Amino acid sequence: MNRTRKKEINLSKDSVLSLMQEIYNELVEQKSTATRIQNKMLSMLKDPEDMTLIGPVIKEQQKIINDTIEKKISLSKLQSTLWEKSKSGKEDSFTLTDMDDEILQNLIKKDIDNNQNFTL
Repeated sequence: MNRTRKKEINLSKDSVLSLMQEIYNELVEQKSTATRIQNKMLSMLKDPEDMTLIGPVIKEQQKIINDTIEKKISLSKLQSTLWEKSKSGKEDSFTLTDMDDEILQNLIKKDIDNNQNFTL
């Protein structure tokens, strides 16, 4: 028997802020690691032949950097929406709409996908 999917998620302001901070910290760490690896590979680039060996690594690191930036933008949009909702109500908790839930789910899915593909 199929369970009905919950359409609303009730969260406290503190739990949302804590979750967002954790996501942001992980994104910063991923981005800095990818940038460090990319810079190291670029410094090793001496001859045109090196590009065939180092090029794919640089490309993968650039993809990770771009993904983290995209996730930060999604997180900002979600945070902005939550901020507006919390300002409009005097309550300490609020509800995510289906649209907010979709943004959050996409952000989590991208993070899971990236963690599965993330190799050093």
